[in-house]
Amino acid sequence: MDLPAEPLIKIRARRAFDLMNLREIWQHRELLYFLVWRELKARYKQTILGILWVILQPLMMTLVFTIFLGKLVQVQTGATPYPLFLYAGLLPWIFFSNAVSSGSYSILASSQMITKVYLPRLVIPAAAVSVRLSDFLVASLVLIVLMLYYGVHLGWQILLLPPLMLELTLLALALSALLSALNVKYRDTGTALPVMLQVWMFASPIVYPRDLVPARWEWAYQINPLTGMIEGFRSAFLGLPINRQGLALSWLVTTALLVFSMFVFRRLEDDFADIV
Repeated sequence: MDLPAEPLIKIRARRAFDLMNLREIWQHRELLYFLVWRELKARYKQTILGILWVILQPLMMTLVFTIFLGKLVQVQTGATPYPLFLYAGLLPWIFFSNAVSSGSYSILASSQMITKVYLPRLVIPAAAVSVRLSDFLVASLVLIVLMLYYGVHLGWQILLLPPLMLELTLLALALSALLSALNVKYRDTGTALPVMLQVWMFASPIVYPRDLVPARWEWAYQINPLTGMIEGFRSAFLGLPINRQGLALSWLVTTALLVFSMFVFRRLEDDFADIV
C-alpha cells in the first residue's frame, strides 16, 4: 500500500503565541454549521410561541423601561423618542448578553463530545455565539417597524452596522471563550456571570444616554467597549452623531480582550477532557 506524501496528522509543539489556528477551524467549518443548526432546532422544540420569544424579550424590556424610566423618571433623550432610543440599545445588548451566557456554558454542555472525539475546542463557544446572530436579525425587524412608526429613516450611517456587528460578535466570542474555559475549572464562574452582566448593563448607555454620566467618570466610562458600540448602533439606525473616539477605544479594548481570551483558552483547553 502506498503511503501518502504528507502525514495525515502532525504532532508538534505549540508555539508560544499560537493563539488561534484559523486553518484548523476552517477545516471544521461543517462541524460549526452542524452545531449551530442543532442548537437552533433544539431551542424551539416543544415551544408554543417558538421564535416569537426572540421578539418578545426586547419588546417586554422596552415596555418596562419605558414605563419606569421614560414616564416616571422621564429620562431625556433629545429629539429621539425614548422607546426608539431604548430599543436601539437593547437590541445589541440582548444579543451580547445571551451570547455570553450561553457561550460560557458551551464547553460544559458539550462534555460528552469533548471526551470522545477531537475537534478544535474554540468551535464550541463560536457556535454558541453564532446561534444568537439569528436572534439579532429577527429582533431587528421590530426596530425597523418602530422607526417607521416614529418617522425615522435610515441614512448613510447604516454603513456602520457591518463593522459594529463584527466587533460585537468578536467581543462576545472573546468573553465566551474566556468564561467557558474558566467555568470548566472554576464552577463559580457561572454563578457570578449573571451579576456581572447585570452590572455591565447599567454601566453601559443602554437605558440612558451617555450625557448623564458625570464628567469626572467619563474616562472610565469610555474604557467600557460597549459604550462605543451601543452608541454606534444608535448612530447606524437612528442617524445620531457618531462618537469616533468611543468607537476607536471600543475596537482597541475588544482586540486586547480577544488576544487575552485566546491565550487563556489555549492554555486551559488541554485539560478540558480530564475535568469535564
